[in-house]
Amino acid sequence: MIPFPDIAPEIFTINLGGLSLSLRWYALAYLAGLIIGWRLIVAMMRRPRLWGDGAPTAPDRVDDLLTWVILGVILGGRLGFVLFYEPAYYLANPAEILKVWQGGMSFHGGFAGVILATWAWARAQCVPVLRLADAMAVVAPIGIFFGRIANFINAELWGRPTDLPWGVVFPGDAAQACAGVEGPCARHPSQLYEAGLEGLLLGLVLLALVRGGGLRRPGLAFGTFLAGYGLARIFVELFRVADAQFITPENPLGHVLGGPVIGLTMGQVLSLPMVLIGLLLIWRARRRPAVAAT
Repeated sequence: MIPFPDIAPEIFTINLGGLSLSLRWYALAYLAGLIIGWRLIVAMMRRPRLWGDGAPTAPDRVDDLLTWVILGVILGGRLGFVLFYEPAYYLANPAEILKVWQGGMSFHGGFAGVILATWAWARAQCVPVLRLADAMAVVAPIGIFFGRIANFINAELWGRPTDLPWGVVFPGDAAQACAGVEGPCARHPSQLYEAGLEGLLLGLVLLALVRGGGLRRPGLAFGTFLAGYGLARIFVELFRVADAQFITPENPLGHVLGGPVIGLTMGQVLSLPMVLIGLLLIWRARRRPAVAAT
């Protein structure tokens, strides 16, 4: 087993009288993903030959899109967590919904928020929605990679117990308490699995697709992201501990669909539509001829 590295969730903390201000790795991951993704989309818009008949929008208009995306990430991520994971608690305590700083964000909710924000901005600016979605899909794995690394640093969303040599002993009584194991137990570093599959590997696949002329087939990059992320998330859920509210003595794996032994977790249920829609978009994009270069 591998001991958890000595990394604090806070990069630094400033005390101003009775007020304490901290910069956390999780916040920095969001900022890095948004800023790097924004600059890469601007760079893609400056290369019209990638798109065949020209970029879907001017590079300087991407700045306005960034504001919409930030709102989509925050609002969608929070509301997704409220609706998908703890609706009963927040229905009884609606004021807690606004306390984003206490944690509780959903990738699938944030992704839905970004989709709605992108669609609304594209419609308002008369920009082809599917082609803009392709650009967003190419840079999305960057934010996912940083976010999952931040999850690991926060010692959250850890995996199931394992005796594999790369199992990690996460801090905290809940993480170290495993049924049938005396003393601290090692767990799958599922956050790093997701960073590698949903972030690094998927990002490389999309980069290769762009270099091969994939942006000349509207919907191909977006469909590849949907299917790739969905498949990776479904796989990693096999090694990840489900959210505590879904785990009971009768349902120790936290399945929300199917039986307690063979079933699907909430992450798998939410990822299945992504896979199906992604495969449909890929099939549709491959059936049509690529946009000719002008």
